[in-house]
Amino acid sequence: MEQKNLHVAVVGATGAVGQQMIQTLEKRNFPIGTLTLLSSERSAGKKVMFKGQEIEVQAAKPESFETVDIALFSAGGAVSKALAPEAVKRGAIVVDNTSAFRMDENVPLVVPEVNEEDLKWHNGIIANPNCSTIQMVVALEPIRQAFGLKKVIVSTYQAVSGAGAQAITELKSQAKAILEGASFTPEILPVKSDRKHYQMAFNAIPQIDKFQDNGFTFEEIKMINETKKIMHMPELEVAATCVRIPVITGHSESVYIEVEKDAVSAEEIKHVLKEAPGIVLQDDPSEQLYPMPADCEGKSEVFVGRIRKDLDRDHGFHLWIVSDNLLKGAAWNSVQIAESLLKLGLVK
Repeated sequence: MEQKNLHVAVVGATGAVGQQMIQTLEKRNFPIGTLTLLSSERSAGKKVMFKGQEIEVQAAKPESFETVDIALFSAGGAVSKALAPEAVKRGAIVVDNTSAFRMDENVPLVVPEVNEEDLKWHNGIIANPNCSTIQMVVALEPIRQAFGLKKVIVSTYQAVSGAGAQAITELKSQAKAILEGASFTPEILPVKSDRKHYQMAFNAIPQIDKFQDNGFTFEEIKMINETKKIMHMPELEVAATCVRIPVITGHSESVYIEVEKDAVSAEEIKHVLKEAPGIVLQDDPSEQLYPMPADCEGKSEVFVGRIRKDLDRDHGFHLWIVSDNLLKGAAWNSVQIAESLLKLGLVK
């Protein structure tokens, strides 16, 4: 990374992902000369620490992006739709962590381990995929390269931090209320803007985002469509069931795949994953070694285990994939995209 002293903006700087973005930029020693922190009017004026200095958060406006080189957005789709084009107009490259632009055919949807080359055709905006999609494609891409890929069926076990800070607070207060025998009224999960809300503590809710006319939720549709786009495989068969569980950080996924190559063994798949970038293989049943969300918190890699061949289908395999949804699923993937832009010489 030769370029020094870039002007970087973080939009949504006071949110859970925004905070992780700022910490990740610091940890990676990203070449920043000026860091501009932006938020809603409501959060403006708050102070955030970066490299031992206090930076005041400002209200995000179109003119906030004058002289910005790279803008990392994580403040909700409406904010991205309103302000990302304004940032691009002023010469910034936007890395957007919302679903606003993910399926736009003029916007690359990027996971650097999988399709870094797609950054070369960006028009100012680059989309960061859904957290649950990111960790899955990181694990599936090396398998696809080695053995081909025909089918993916995924069931997710997603942490409440994916629904924001209020969802974390609600989970904790519900758990406390239940243990103390107190009453409570669910108000956030599964979807704050939906009609009904359910208990999250000591429960599993098979709804993430709103239901679509085909019976799938928007989260499930996102996983299906994004996987095909990132892997450049419109013909890939993908199905998803997304479930919220009472874990604070770390999404888990049970994934069934079918490869194209004949007579592949589970050991061969383990070997490929062990050598792959961004992956930690944790797979030793004799030692009860497998990935768990409690162990992946604060780590940027994708953890894979429980790899086994299907008992009925020669091309079928099962995997268990876990990752920190706020890091690899959001902040770290966004910063990684920014690092890739520098590496490929795409920042003017």
